[in-house]
Amino acid sequence: MNGDGQRTPPENPGPVLVIIPTYNEADNVAPIVTRVRSSVPDAHILVADDNSPDGTGKIADELAAADDHVHVLHRKGKEGLGAAYLAGFRWGMDRGYDVLVEMDADGSHRPEELPRLLDALPGADLVLGSRWVPGGSVVNWPKSREILSRGGSLYSRLLLGVPIRDVTGGYRAFRRTTLEGLGMEQVASQGYCFQVDLAWRTVKSGFRVVEVPITFVERERGDSKMSRAIVIEALWRVTAWGVAGRLGRLFPRRG
Repeated sequence: MNGDGQRTPPENPGPVLVIIPTYNEADNVAPIVTRVRSSVPDAHILVADDNSPDGTGKIADELAAADDHVHVLHRKGKEGLGAAYLAGFRWGMDRGYDVLVEMDADGSHRPEELPRLLDALPGADLVLGSRWVPGGSVVNWPKSREILSRGGSLYSRLLLGVPIRDVTGGYRAFRRTTLEGLGMEQVASQGYCFQVDLAWRTVKSGFRVVEVPITFVERERGDSKMSRAIVIEALWRVTAWGVAGRLGRLFPRRG
């Protein structure tokens, strides 16, 4: 622990696995894999495909057959972003990777910025690519989407007491040791809420979170996975967590 009550992260990050969940990303999977391989040549990539009917999994298999840094995890069906990442984390941890990166398949998380996240790991347990810190930005977003994202982060930050500007952001580099300390088996949330859940658990566990600025670019090909159901889930879960936390402080359990 350091003077702020946070754990002191180790210096050497170790081998890196970039986890890219996919569902109907046939137009995007090859370009994103190519860009990651160019940006961080030593990193390995895991495409976690939810049995995409458009052939994304087959394309990923072809990429893996041609490159030993590319791997594919075929899942039974569409179970949501959170479940795909959790499966990817377990796959990578079982195979000895020390850094596990979350990255979207659609190019909104620019692989060219991944070195910036990895460079920050010597001083962090979780590095979060942030749209809402100085230097961060979004491209091709309508104002309504920006208001929703900023508002969701602000609401979560205030209700949960999480000192993170972009708590819903999904471009992240976790240390293996961080994930091992979060109780992942208890995580059942999805979408925006999944990202809030992991960030909140990271802070509560005393790990150090560092935000670095990124430029988030709206997808050009394929359909967004954002839905009203995901937003509603995030709202009620964050509210429930916040209320439970406040009640716990008002009425602590007696031993």
